[in-house]
Amino acid sequence: MIKAGVIGSGDWGKNHLRIYSEIDCKLIGIADKEHSKKLLADKYNIKFFTDYRELLPLVDAVSVVVPTNLHYEIVKECLNNGKHVLVEKPITLDTKSARELVELADNKNLILAVGYLFRFNSAVNLLKEEVKNLGKIQYITGRFIHSNKSPRKDSGVIFNFGIHLIDILNYILDTKPKKVFCKKANFLSKEYEDVAFINLDYGDFIANLEVSWLHPQKARDFWIIGSKEKIYADLFEQIVKKYPIEISYNKTIAKPESNIEVHKNEPLKEEIIAFLKSIANKDKKFNVQEELLTTRICELALESAKTGREIDL
Repeated sequence: MIKAGVIGSGDWGKNHLRIYSEIDCKLIGIADKEHSKKLLADKYNIKFFTDYRELLPLVDAVSVVVPTNLHYEIVKECLNNGKHVLVEKPITLDTKSARELVELADNKNLILAVGYLFRFNSAVNLLKEEVKNLGKIQYITGRFIHSNKSPRKDSGVIFNFGIHLIDILNYILDTKPKKVFCKKANFLSKEYEDVAFINLDYGDFIANLEVSWLHPQKARDFWIIGSKEKIYADLFEQIVKKYPIEISYNKTIAKPESNIEVHKNEPLKEEIIAFLKSIANKDKKFNVQEELLTTRICELALESAKTGREIDL
């Protein structure tokens, strides 16, 4: 049985702890600098450490759920100690350091997974299947917005929110963007942007992504507009609707919209189970090369916003 630990026990780290305690593995302990988090360890009857390095000799694998600026240092230490790692997104804030971690994991024959949990969302996987039936894609819009809690202080909205939307498109589409253009604004912080619009040019169509910490609504959704059908996916509620509409100047054919049945799931649980299965089967299910592409697109979005130029990928 795989022995697992969690490094970082904030709100999302608590979810990792809960899931590890519910699935087929042996949860050994947690590490967190705040000694008050020992109460969590007591709740799950596991070991507690303020130094994550003391946890490493006791486990086979760890979830790293800490601020993004700490990812590189901690993941590198874990890999150098021979531990499989599931690190929350983004892997790092730059492609160079991300590639170093990917190569280190590969050289040591270890699983390095990045927590893009929407790949395990039932609505996203249904969208991946349905996109083949839409005809020629004409354009895409996506939103990842909310303001129901204070923004993170380790990265801006592009790397924190936009990276999810970009990864979803990399996952569900057979093509990758050719150019990136972005506009952003900083209202809450001089260092990190809190709203951005990212345009991805795929050659035959464009995708416009809205990411914001300022919007009063909470939404994670997509519209994919095809020549034969249009489809809407609410990723938060896991609802998918199809609109069979063909539009032309000569004639518009419209059939009634319909809901597509989605077997709702808990994506984080599916992700952690897949991580542990990859370790057990040594199959390297997680394609971290795609994570490098996702990180690179976010880098270029920030560069585009700074320079005001559209940038080739």
